[in-house]
Amino acid sequence: MMYNVKHRQIYLIFLFAAAFISCKQSKRPDVSNIKLDIKIERFDKELFASKDKNVTATNTFLSKKYGFFYDDYTHKMIGSPDYSNEEILNTLFNDKAYSDLTKEVDSVYPNLKIQEAGLTETFKYIKYYYPKAKVPKLISFVSGFAYQMPVGDNYLGIGLDMFLGKDSKFYGAIVQSVPLYLSRRFTPEYIVPRVAETYAHEDLFPEPDENRTLLSKMIFQGKILYFLDQVLPENMADSTKIGYTQQQLQWTQDFEGDIWAYFLENNFLYETDYHKIQVFLSEGPFTPALGDQKSAPKLGVWTGWQIVRKYMAENPKITLQQLMADNDAQKILNQSKYKPKQK
Repeated sequence: MMYNVKHRQIYLIFLFAAAFISCKQSKRPDVSNIKLDIKIERFDKELFASKDKNVTATNTFLSKKYGFFYDDYTHKMIGSPDYSNEEILNTLFNDKAYSDLTKEVDSVYPNLKIQEAGLTETFKYIKYYYPKAKVPKLISFVSGFAYQMPVGDNYLGIGLDMFLGKDSKFYGAIVQSVPLYLSRRFTPEYIVPRVAETYAHEDLFPEPDENRTLLSKMIFQGKILYFLDQVLPENMADSTKIGYTQQQLQWTQDFEGDIWAYFLENNFLYETDYHKIQVFLSEGPFTPALGDQKSAPKLGVWTGWQIVRKYMAENPKITLQQLMADNDAQKILNQSKYKPKQK
């Protein structure tokens, strides 16, 4: 469903921002001198506008303009290499479901000015911390719910059909393949954090192969979210960054000490068994191991985030770049002095 075109690890970590907005504002660097103006290329609009035109000419035009993205779109996202581009386009243009979905996307997104403004701000901060970071080509598309945010050769795709709003009539119809705990986040406000999170994982901070333990994965994901704290628009809520409901976020805050005690008492931190630790890193409606349907999912991710925040608060001389380059999870935990109180 949300595969990466490069076939790297799938990240469903949906994203979250500081409660201390007031004190953070003074700490934000000045990025007003960084020249950047993000524009999202509307492949979805150009493709649909070509519906009644010559297919061969359309194929030539789109292939020339969109290059690797167009090839991935036709042969990986909506079709296969077994068919020619023209055959795939003809099939698509004659599909009423494609027309209906594209018209719905167009009604929700007549333009992407809000998202472009948020991404411009975010990438200015990214460029401030990492001047050599290359901003990918951002391309919007519709794939019939096959892909949300594929990453390919110098592009990052935005599947607008997977950001229509949680009450979209389409999501009720695809609940078998896309459960509601995922589609409730298919809303416009998730585009900016989702792009930033995907870019951070794929382009800036790929996870080290040696990250085997739950602790190392917790700290790694916590660092990504702390990075997002520094670059996403300041008014973005923590719940949006990590993809929690407000109730789930409140639950983690209420039981933070108990969650940490649970990890310690069960010796989970140094566990390397994929199936045992994945339950604390994966998406879901709740954390099954706890037997509490009110619990939040991804408790390892959330806890790792709190540890990294505490580490940076305890060590104010550590820069963001130093943090992101440091893969010593045990040191970060020790020097964070993370000891939340149990209820």
